[in-house]
Amino acid sequence: MIRNAIQRLMYGRYGNDYLNLFLVGLYLLLYLVFLFTGLDILYLISFALLAVTLFRMLSRNIERRGMENAKFMRAAGPVIRWLHLRRTIRRDKEHVYFKCPSCGQQLRVPRGKGKITVTCRGCGASFQEKS
Repeated sequence: MIRNAIQRLMYGRYGNDYLNLFLVGLYLLLYLVFLFTGLDILYLISFALLAVTLFRMLSRNIERRGMENAKFMRAAGPVIRWLHLRRTIRRDKEHVYFKCPSCGQQLRVPRGKGKITVTCRGCGASFQEKS
């Protein structure tokens, strides 16, 4: 019953994206700092961030919110992709990851195959690596 009410409320609204997740994280950080320091300005800023996040989430102007998120992703996208890659590398126990010395593309090879020749799919460069 409550689920249907939330679905009806969110119908035609923008919802959540990476910018909202960033704003919520920044809100939590500022609020925690406020709790330890007692600076009222941090409380006001964190409350404003929460209000902006809720406004964006409930907005019906989907095109505008999408443009805001695209601008954020152009700025923060490389960091987000790097964090996702680090998490993938840490979780993947079956492969070894290398960076191509010519173009910098990430390459994945099976672990435990000894010394192998790796050929980059991006630029075609070949190099020797130990897997």
